[in-house]
Parts: sequence; structure tokens; C-alpha cells
Amino acid sequence: MKITRLYTGEDGESQFEDIEIALEDAGDIGVLSELEEATGIIFRETGPKYDYDWHNAPRRQYIIMLEGAVDVEIGDGTVRRFSTGDVLLAEDTTGRGHISRAVDNQPRKSIFVTLD
Repeated sequence: MKITRLYTGEDGESQFEDIEIALEDAGDIGVLSELEEATGIIFRETGPKYDYDWHNAPRRQYIIMLEGAVDVEIGDGTVRRFSTGDVLLAEDTTGRGHISRAVDNQPRKSIFVTLD
């Protein structure tokens, strides 16, 4: 399963990395990843005018997009859009961070799964 990792590079700027989560055959129930410990879950809704200037992830966390989309911009100007079903592993807890913006003036629903 492919997800995107957002992390701080050696230059202090946030960067994207596409990673593959390994899945193993679990028989009749499908294929599963290894268990990863989590510390909490946060349900979130953002409004249609959401525009959050440079900021860091407050902690390591998975962000699972349930409905709507968000554009995330990093220091070199690269923008990636994450929409329904996408998973982002946010780890850029230091450095300049990233910008997050609503897409097409639409609200968004997401789940944050905290890791530390």
C-alpha cells in the first residue's frame, strides 16, 4: 500500500517521500500490514476557507483523508494534493514546516492517528 511521508530534510525544509507499506497475506480476511503502535486518534473537520500558513506537524501522526482534499506545499514550492482515501505520514516536527490549504472551497474530514 502506497502512502506519502512528509518529513524534515537535513536542510530544515519539509520534503515528500512515497513509501510502500508492506502487506502480508492473512487468508480469508485479506492482506494486512504489521501492527504499528499508536497513542491516540483525533477526528477533524476543516472549513472551506482553511489556509494554514507555514507550520510543523505537532507530533508524528498519520493523516487519513475521509472526505474532501487538502493541498500541502513544502519549501521548494512543490504542492501535493491529498484526497479521499489518501494517507499522509506527517513527521516534519522541526524546520520550517509546510502550508496546508483547502481545495476548491470545500470542507474536509480527516482522522489523525498519533504515534508519539
